Amino acid sequence: MNAETAQAAQVPATARRFAVQLSSTRRGARLARLLATEQLRSWGLPFEKAAHVVAELAANAVTHGRVPGRDFHLRLKATDDLVRIEVTDTRGDRPLPDPQQPSPEAESGRGLLLVEALADRWGVTPDLPPRKTVWAELTITPPGPRPVPPL
Repeated sequence: MNAETAQAAQVPATARRFAVQLSSTRRGARLARLLATEQLRSWGLPFEKAAHVVAELAANAVTHGRVPGRDFHLRLKATDDLVRIEVTDTRGDRPLPDPQQPSPEAESGRGLLLVEALADRWGVTPDLPPRKTVWAELTITPPGPRPVPPL
């Protein structure tokens, strides 16, 4: 049994997977968000937080992880209680900066702060050179009855 088969054997039977390769352009980043939203919706899973996380990670991939002529990859893995988002770009030589509050005048620089706020866990994993994968995990809260506010 090779490593890929062993890893697949550990994935729960209820796991759902989606993967797509997209152009490293603003259009590709937008498409990543739209495809992720529709995939999660088709699985019957909440998608609002995940859509924001995908948008930020894809935007970073096409802005900071772009190599002309090379695409980025989006992968979603979902179980009944977890959604894992992975975005792989081709700039493994560029580590992600630590999320820091930008100045109030800054027009960008808040993406990783948003990912940190929305995701339960996130990080960066080196991939086969020259790639890196930025991932985020969101815990899914099962839908239940809404609490009735006190009178």
